[in-house]
Amino acid sequence: TEEINKTAKIQFFFRTFSADPKVQVGIFVAFLTMYLISLSGNTTIAVIVQINHSLHIPMYFFLANLAVLEIFYTSSIAPLALANLLSMGRTPVSIPGCGTQMFFFVFLGGADCVLLAVMAYDRFVAICYPLRYTHVMSWPLCVELVVGSLVLGFLLSLPLTILIFRLPFCNNNEIYHFYCDMPAVMRLACADTHIHKTALYIVSFIILSVPLSLISISYVFIVAAILRIRSTEGRHRAFSTCSSHILVVLLQYGCTSFIYLSPSSSYSPEMGRVVSVVYTFITPILNPLIYSMRNKELKDALQKALRKF
Repeated sequence: TEEINKTAKIQFFFRTFSADPKVQVGIFVAFLTMYLISLSGNTTIAVIVQINHSLHIPMYFFLANLAVLEIFYTSSIAPLALANLLSMGRTPVSIPGCGTQMFFFVFLGGADCVLLAVMAYDRFVAICYPLRYTHVMSWPLCVELVVGSLVLGFLLSLPLTILIFRLPFCNNNEIYHFYCDMPAVMRLACADTHIHKTALYIVSFIILSVPLSLISISYVFIVAAILRIRSTEGRHRAFSTCSSHILVVLLQYGCTSFIYLSPSSSYSPEMGRVVSVVYTFITPILNPLIYSMRNKELKDALQKALRKF
């Protein structure tokens, strides 16, 4: 109980990026700008899809859900990271606060990964079985797939977060990161974390490799089907929709795999912090940008909405 009491009283602090306040303010401005672009971009997509009846089809339903997920996902990280940058690393976070952030980050990040696989499956059915598309991708199935991705994220995140926060934490309370990331927090535990590292590796492997395999298989079939399309314009349109999806997938999975699937012996906190900026701040901006810039229907709907204002 003494260990538990000691742990309960601990407050974590985040390591600053630099001892120079000017550098910290520069990073603060960069993070704030990225956060605001991500919020406005994703909100725009969600609203445009909601108000345009012509966009009430599975592809945009998934895209709007991805946008809403991205809003919550960056919001679980950004406010605390921003406060910490301005206070030069003096913003404390309690153990329950850190656990809550970790839970939501893994829950929403995991759901995000599964949803990208669902979107690849949707494109696979649309391009490979166009005549059966409306029959296969029925609304009940679309809703089940979105709810399923949330449930999967939840089921993988909760046990892992509980497992990590049952570890005892002692004197070292500085997290070498800008949010409560699992590898960074585990480094502070004053106990053997071998089991926890293994559990994290298994969950990361499931969240990352299973959806990625499904996406890869879908795209092999999609590319084969596109190459069979006779008209150049049709082929160009299909490629343009899919290449944007592949770009997002590569960035998201590449960076997350680098952090969570590299052996713990080679985990460098400094590198981990830099790489995770990509999937916490940059991909949530790229998702709305890439999907909408490459998409004629969405662009038209956006221009129509802007004309009304």
